[in-house]
Amino acid sequence: MLTGHPIFNSCAESTNQMAETYQVKMEKMVYGGDCLGRLPDGRAVFVPFVLPGEVVQVEILEEKKRYARAFPLELLEDSPDRIAPRCIHFGACGGCQYQNLDYAKQLELKETIIRDQFQRIAKIDDPPLQPIVPSPSPWNYRNTVQFHLGQFGELGYIHADGEHLLPIEECHLPQGAINELWPQLELGEKSGVYRLGIRLDTYDSLMLIMEGEDPKPPEFSVDIPISAVYTPPNARLTILAGDDHLTFNLLDRNFQVSARSFFQINTAMAEKMISHLLQHLSFSDETRAIELYAGVGLFSAFIAPHVSLLTAIESSGSACHDFTTNLDEFENVILYEAEVEDVLQTLKMEADLLIADPPRAGLAPAVHDALGTIMPLQIAYISCDPATLARDVKKILDKGYRLLSVTPFDLFPQTSHIESINIFELIPPEEE
Repeated sequence: MLTGHPIFNSCAESTNQMAETYQVKMEKMVYGGDCLGRLPDGRAVFVPFVLPGEVVQVEILEEKKRYARAFPLELLEDSPDRIAPRCIHFGACGGCQYQNLDYAKQLELKETIIRDQFQRIAKIDDPPLQPIVPSPSPWNYRNTVQFHLGQFGELGYIHADGEHLLPIEECHLPQGAINELWPQLELGEKSGVYRLGIRLDTYDSLMLIMEGEDPKPPEFSVDIPISAVYTPPNARLTILAGDDHLTFNLLDRNFQVSARSFFQINTAMAEKMISHLLQHLSFSDETRAIELYAGVGLFSAFIAPHVSLLTAIESSGSACHDFTTNLDEFENVILYEAEVEDVLQTLKMEADLLIADPPRAGLAPAVHDALGTIMPLQIAYISCDPATLARDVKKILDKGYRLLSVTPFDLFPQTSHIESINIFELIPPEEE
């Protein structure tokens, strides 16, 4: 028996003394980071920070008719795969789920989970799953990190219970310069800032992105050469120091990324995803391409030289501003600043190739309807959620497509997140 196991100490501190506890043998990892076991009545119970084969004393946190959620109190029998986590906050922080696994085991697990999602949701018994592409570094890979602020200005992440702020002393995911900066920051309890982002670009320039409710920016001073902006909701951004954007270089091409624009947090892996698309898609001088959720033009900039026309759609004004700058040299690119559903429903668009990089919720019903009208010869679906991906894959296949490959990319080591690129081709009429 392992009593007082350090992984579970922080979990046990916040538990309810009256809650039910059970001894459970864990069975399998599921998408999202939890491990599945069975309660005495046969219901599934989902428990974080534990591994298959382990016997764990758990406390029930949430009960439903068919399942329950619990937190681990004590590890009674551990898995031979378990390793010591690097971070002192593992087991309390909601950011990492897999620090208790060797990186090679994490990659195996993610392949298993994405295959399971395809089998259960898309009903594909043997998906064309390719080996997962590992991150060059499983640590210190994030070019962006976001902190929440406590009532006294302390920096922290959301607790694993999803409800509380966990003040932190260390984090092993951000790149080195970010980790050198954040412990030096002092915002104070009256700053009015409730969230703080730090971003590091390719050229070692840093940016602070402060969010608050008050349209008036907080008092700010800094004695190091960084950029800083204040961005209240539904109001203009204020530049407090430096510039309002950074510059990222991927595959020898620069990209302007403004403070309010989304950008891939693992630069090295983003390059691998771009290369994968270029290697696995077919282009000609007559190819007409559509990119949905185009962002700042990360994929568009590398697709545009290979096609006759690229039509991009993006709803974020900040990202569209960056897109226009990043693809200014191309005369064969059209950008629509609007919701994807709105553009596809109003424009009569034809395309040979469609690229989609939707948010976690996947493709909206209106987008699926439009796909049935456009019927591109190729589809590249870039997904950050295997569950919504598997749901969408089933709908795409029903329209007459063949799934050629599913390639996971480990953009987020130590976490349960799984990115993937999925390539489809339209089945020719003679094969139907």
